[in-house]
This record gives sequence, C-alpha cells and structure tokens, in this order.
Amino acid sequence: MGSSNGDPSFVILGLGSNRGEGRVIFEGAQKRLSERLRDLRRSDLYVSDPLYVTDQPAFLNAAVAGYFSGTPYELLEFIQGVEGAFGRDRSLERRRGERTLDIDILLFGDLVISDPPRLELPHPNLLERKFALLPLLDLYPSARDPRTGLPLEKSYHALPDQGIYYADLDVYNPL
Repeated sequence: MGSSNGDPSFVILGLGSNRGEGRVIFEGAQKRLSERLRDLRRSDLYVSDPLYVTDQPAFLNAAVAGYFSGTPYELLEFIQGVEGAFGRDRSLERRRGERTLDIDILLFGDLVISDPPRLELPHPNLLERKFALLPLLDLYPSARDPRTGLPLEKSYHALPDQGIYYADLDVYNPL
C-alpha cells in the first residue's frame, strides 16, 4: 500500500464543510481531487453535530478513496490547495471552527508518520471521530489501524453517540 516502490498508494481522505453549500463544495472538491487520485470513490454523505467547538453549524461529512502517486507530503500540499480553491483561509479561522472545506488525510496506505504539527498518519484524531470513521468504513469496511492492526470498525463501535445522521434522511438516525 505504500509508495516506496513507486506504485500508487491507496489513500482515504475525510471531507468536512459547515460554511456554504456543502454538497456543491464536495462535488467541486471531488472533481479537483480526481485530477491526482485515480479510481476516486466517495462515501455516503453524513451530517454531524460539531464535536469540539459546539457553537457552530452542523458539518457535512464524507470520505473519498483513491490511488495517489506521490508522497504523503505532496498529497498534503495538493489537498491544501484544493481547500484554498474553495475559500478556506486558515489564517482567518478559529481552530476547529467553521470552514468551507476541510480535507484530512485519514489513511495513506499502511504508513505511520509522526511529524507534528505538519503531518501525522494515520490522522491523529481518527479513532475519536465517528464523523471520520463512518464514511471511511463505507469505503473500506475491513480497514485496520496501521499502528496496531486493530479493525477500525471496533474503534467506531466503541465510541459514544456523536450526533451523526445520513444527510439524505429527515429523521434522526444515530449512527
């Protein structure tokens, strides 16, 4: 799954938005991401209550998976450019606050990288975020934590309810 031999790496990215037209933003972001990620697939869409900073609108969340040719740092630079193209300006944001588009590298093959604050893989908060785990598991149900080898599905089920809903349902559906 890694790119040390030059083969593309299977990557899963988390997408979030709670400012602007999230669905339109996601469609545009997916188009831009497909310029560098081969065989791109998207999860279902979910609405989630804010987890850390609660005085803000709910988030629209999804994940995309595909194959990337390059390093994790090249992917990070690329996705930050995509975020910027959709109006994200980190210098004006409150940490964990509202944003037009947030793209996180959840998994990059089976790589484990600890280079804070620049890059940590898998994403350092993945195991505490149902809004990231659920769409990831839509795309890769057998995913495992590269650090421990444990199934991510177990991590998902161990978490308390966090107010996650299918985006296309009008009824409460605690996932």
